[in-house]
Amino acid sequence: MEEKIKEELVEIAKMLQNDGGDCELVKIEGKTVFLRLKGACSGCPHAAMTLRNGVEAILKANVDPDIVVERAE
Repeated sequence: MEEKIKEELVEIAKMLQNDGGDCELVKIEGKTVFLRLKGACSGCPHAAMTLRNGVEAILKANVDPDIVVERAE
């Protein structure tokens, strides 16, 4: 599952980079993925929505419906 998450994050990062942002995988603990938002995403007031409605939704749909994404500082 870890490899599939990493593959998906490469594609997600491309989408974020189109808007001047990026994400970095910090760690995976079970089905919890910890990401650090970078660039324009790091200070964006919509960062929580990006994680839940964007990154988490994609990972749930494409990897495992029980995945949870948490923001790492």
